[in-house]
Amino acid sequence: MIEGVKLKVLIIYDSKFGNTEKIARAIGEAITPLGKVKVVKVGDANPSELSSIDFLIVGSPTHAGRATRATKEFLKKIPANALENVGVAAFDTRFSAEDKGIGVRILLRVLGYAAGRMANRLEHKGGHLAAEPEGFIVEDSEGPLKKGELEQAAIWAKKIKT
Repeated sequence: MIEGVKLKVLIIYDSKFGNTEKIARAIGEAITPLGKVKVVKVGDANPSELSSIDFLIVGSPTHAGRATRATKEFLKKIPANALENVGVAAFDTRFSAEDKGIGVRILLRVLGYAAGRMANRLEHKGGHLAAEPEGFIVEDSEGPLKKGELEQAAIWAKKIKT
């Protein structure tokens, strides 16, 4: 960050059971010292806001290896090259494969997770990746988040390159 310059950060998330929202808010709190942070549910997000931000972070639950429909639709609406000179990052909430049976582990390996796909989409829209895509673990489809995941979200947020 340039000395004295406050960044404008937009965090857009989708959340069915509140777990992804909790992660988004933890990330927002962790990076608030960098500047003005706005955390918005994807349905309330407007692609026109993208012209006035320095960073965009997008989060979604993982459903069948992909982001939610609302998140994918928002990403599609971002105009080509609208994210030039914008730092981008993506995160998801997901099951941990290690504590599941062999069938679920194989399925998760084949399907993958949403964060990487979202990060790729953000880069294709002109953004530069400011952090590796990250996943945060939920214990079950409705949650709760695995113990310590909110703290991990804050740690990840502080690693974002400004």
